[in-house]
Amino acid sequence: MTDHTSLLGSLNLFESLSSEELATLSARLEEVHFPAGTAIFEQGAPGGRLFIIEEGAVDISYGTGKDALGLATLVPGEYFGELSLFDGEPRSATARAARDCKLLALDHIDFVAFTSKRPDAALKIMRELARRLRQTNAAFSSQVSRNVLKEEAEQLTLGQRVADKVASFGGSWIFIGSFGAAMAVWMTINSLLNEAFDPYPFILLNLMLSTLAALQAPVIMMSQNRQGVKEKLLAENDYQVNLKSELGIQALIKGQAELIARVGLLERQVTPSRRPGAVSVPGEGA
Repeated sequence: MTDHTSLLGSLNLFESLSSEELATLSARLEEVHFPAGTAIFEQGAPGGRLFIIEEGAVDISYGTGKDALGLATLVPGEYFGELSLFDGEPRSATARAARDCKLLALDHIDFVAFTSKRPDAALKIMRELARRLRQTNAAFSSQVSRNVLKEEAEQLTLGQRVADKVASFGGSWIFIGSFGAAMAVWMTINSLLNEAFDPYPFILLNLMLSTLAALQAPVIMMSQNRQGVKEKLLAENDYQVNLKSELGIQALIKGQAELIARVGLLERQVTPSRRPGAVSVPGEGA
């Protein structure tokens, strides 16, 4: 029988076990083969086995048919199906051999038998899961969201600030009211004066309005272009935040489920018996 102790020891789930514990657990592994394209297990199928990839690659997906969502592609040295190893519940995803695979399978019954005889090993696995959960919490709590509008505002040039002010004022009721009042005063004065400086049809006023429109249009376009840049920055920031939230929540839920399963397993194996020499877990039974 091939010794897979070194492979088990390289997995973060079992890396805290001693050489003797790894050797004992390695003896319970079963070598299985799956041709490329073969389903190792389907979502919703009965569970009860952990698989370690020794050769080949495995695609993990969620859902069925055309709606299936690819989650990951695992390579040699990685494992999957660990949740059902502890609780025997139906599979939460589908695993399919991307290439010809040589896998090592560990059954739920064999693992329970191993941990029932070695509760210290179960505690080591729990400590490893707790460590991974803390790392997930730390990564999840690190800040990704930024005030991109404030960062962008701090980098504005004088011309960009002027363009924003002009666009903001030019699109307000204050501008419309004041501009309308100025035009009314201009036309009234030049209609009543005997020697008007801009008599009807107010050619000078028309020239001023044309010049103002010609200057105002590109300034407003400059401001609108910057609004488009702001929207892109906000969309990118929202995507980064949503992506991290999704990945963090998935990892957190998975880690919590693994930890709860292992705690329940340990309680069933150690707590009821209270046999002499049993390991006392601080806070046990709380």
